[in-house]
Amino acid sequence: MTNEQKAMIDSLRSQGHGYKKVSAMTGISLNTVKSYFRRTAVPTEIMPGAAVILPAVQTETESEHRCKCCGKKVKQTAGRKEKKFCSDACRITWWNDHLDQVQRKAIYHFVCPTCGRDFSAYGNAHRKYCSHACYIADRFGGAR
Repeated sequence: MTNEQKAMIDSLRSQGHGYKKVSAMTGISLNTVKSYFRRTAVPTEIMPGAAVILPAVQTETESEHRCKCCGKKVKQTAGRKEKKFCSDACRITWWNDHLDQVQRKAIYHFVCPTCGRDFSAYGNAHRKYCSHACYIADRFGGAR
């Protein structure tokens, strides 16, 4: 988006036009216009009665977040979800060390058609066999 387009959008919005009207008048997509106003945090006095979400202003003490794994400072970006880890490596390490806190909602229970054993699988609702050996035995007629 060019600076001229941004100025035109600001001007139309300050005149009291809504997002759809600004989008139609400028030829810029509605989502782009909405995103522009979300990012630039236009004050509410521009459009009387409009609810504009301003990014949270962080004080010095609030902005000091530490990595849950190693304790390093984690830089936060305003308007984004809070970062809890400094890197993917720390995130993976922490979750592997705290498996009791993982909420596994996609656990499915089955009975193997080959051996008749009850088993559970995470994330695969269409699993049929408890192991590769049972699959081979059923598919190719091996003794199990």
